[in-house]
Amino acid sequence: MPMITLTLSGNPDPERSARLAQAVADLTQRHLRKDPAVTAVAVAAIDPARWFIAGRSLAAWERAAFWLDVKVTAGTNTKGELAAFQEAAFAALERLLGPLHPESYVLVHEVPAAAYGYGGLTQEHRFVASRLARADAA
Repeated sequence: MPMITLTLSGNPDPERSARLAQAVADLTQRHLRKDPAVTAVAVAAIDPARWFIAGRSLAAWERAAFWLDVKVTAGTNTKGELAAFQEAAFAALERLLGPLHPESYVLVHEVPAAAYGYGGLTQEHRFVASRLARADAA
């Protein structure tokens, strides 16, 4: 049930946004074992003339950049999975966006289950409810 926000340099483009959203959702499923049926992705584009690194705009750098922000439930991934996701996300986005400025970021927030949820229920609630359902079925 990750919430993924991808901010990238460039102009808004619905077709490119759809390709990028699918790519990051696929990476999240493959490397972080997240269910695509409850994965949400928001894509935003920022004019390269308005994105600055080391005091220079991306337009001046002649490079693309991104900020990939993924929220997952704490304790559901290993350090190895998180590292593999970081590497794969950077490589995939470089293939899709072209030459990247190295100051392109991937951040995976591991959020406590009691503080994170969707549909009005926390992940903690879902966990406890699934355990109670199993106990009732036994």
